[in-house]
Amino acid sequence: MVQRGYAALAMTYEQMPEEWQEWVDLTPLERFRRSEELFAQYLAMGGSLDPDPDPTSPFDDSQTSGAGIAYGRPGLRVLRRGSV
Repeated sequence: MVQRGYAALAMTYEQMPEEWQEWVDLTPLERFRRSEELFAQYLAMGGSLDPDPDPTSPFDDSQTSGAGIAYGRPGLRVLRRGSV
């Protein structure tokens, strides 16, 4: 009996959907480049690299979580250049 989570491992190439067959037929470098393209599209559509909030975590602070700046920290800038 095949466990539910491992059903894809028991699938033969012919049983795979056509989209999966196309992915399997790619070389590792082609898969990497396609993944880069998909990742860029995900970010362009507003995807986030932040993990989903976990209210059950002991480290969860609902007051500080939420939509933040995409890159960097607000108000962070170089105050002085050169030696002191």
